[in-house]
Amino acid sequence: MAPPVASPSRPWRTAVLAGMASYLDSAALVGSGIAISVLYAGELGLTPAIIGAVLACQQFSFAAGALFGGRLGDRFGRRRVLTLALVVFAVGAAVLGSASATWMLYPGAILTGLGIGADLPVALALANEAAPRKRKGSMVSLSQVQWGLGIVSVQLVVSFVGHLGAPGARIIFWSLVGVAVLVLLLRISLPESQEWLTARSAAPTDAVTPSVVRIRQIFRRPIVFAVLATGIYYATWNVGASINGKYQSYLWTKLAGGDIETLSRLAVIATVLSFLASVLFMTVVDSRWRRLFATLGTVLILVSWAPLALFGASQVSILFVVFLFVLGSSFAGEPLYKVWAQELIPTLLRGTTQGATMAFTRIIAATLALVVPTMLTTMPRTVFIGIFVCAVISALVGLLWIPRLHRPLEPAPATTEAIKEGSA
Repeated sequence: MAPPVASPSRPWRTAVLAGMASYLDSAALVGSGIAISVLYAGELGLTPAIIGAVLACQQFSFAAGALFGGRLGDRFGRRRVLTLALVVFAVGAAVLGSASATWMLYPGAILTGLGIGADLPVALALANEAAPRKRKGSMVSLSQVQWGLGIVSVQLVVSFVGHLGAPGARIIFWSLVGVAVLVLLLRISLPESQEWLTARSAAPTDAVTPSVVRIRQIFRRPIVFAVLATGIYYATWNVGASINGKYQSYLWTKLAGGDIETLSRLAVIATVLSFLASVLFMTVVDSRWRRLFATLGTVLILVSWAPLALFGASQVSILFVVFLFVLGSSFAGEPLYKVWAQELIPTLLRGTTQGATMAFTRIIAATLALVVPTMLTTMPRTVFIGIFVCAVISALVGLLWIPRLHRPLEPAPATTEAIKEGSA
């Protein structure tokens, strides 16, 4: 039986279920950072080197999952990849939640990284393709609202169970298993992307296989410039986001002398503000106001890292990041990358190129995870200056390069009659 086909009357349902990939991404990123670097550390005897190795495994496997999952989503459809990816993620989170020895952290981190890595580029493509033409940006931006909800949910859990140590870490991971299973059940009836079906039917079928033709297009103008620009923009912004997500609790407790539960409550307040800002951004992302908000977000991100780079770690300088970085990243950084990655890439290359840029981004994050824990104990200012320099590069690419790129031409959208025919 043919899979269900997307109906124009239910795009928001598709966007919500697809956007849960972003929820699980942020929840897994922040939850793993807190659980492994702080809550599991005492019971399992984790050193900074082990913590960095485990988190690096998660990031490297995310990169692999994004690279192959994005390509598979372009070749075989969105629904199959979204289903399998969640199964892999849930198994990995269950392994992390059951960890009683250090070695168990590695397969758990690898499986969660593979699952969410494969899920995210395909889910974003599906959300974009299910949306009406004038609401594509807002529906993709909905995933950023869900990304914020993932952080809030983890921080709320930590604010109540952070004092428990390892049992608190297990509660975090098993809550992720529950969410993943629920989303998986709801996604079973998720329709296939009609835009993907239309583009696939219009692809060439003679001589050279369509997949080879499309892969070659990535290295031609203007697509190659779009891939390079969005990849550099996302990767340089993510250096700060990744380190903040994984090691914010470490900075607060070890370098600034604070306690984890206070930080979690402050982070919840900051993330609620970010959530409201993300909702606001959804209302303007498809309008002429997008550039103004993007510029504001970029400035806030730069200001958020400046005190740490200039003065080093203190509770005050960390609070700049806690509040201003997440607020600025509601208007710039990942939400802009998600929108641009849909607008600048043709349908049948969308998952592939997003997977590639996400993989590039997470490989950098994984490489840093191998050395950052040790550097934070020996030369923290070097880390903070490096983050600020990356934020400057991201700002220049986002404000000066990407706005000059051109959008690709796509096949005409399918008519209602075609949709009905495809679902028959």
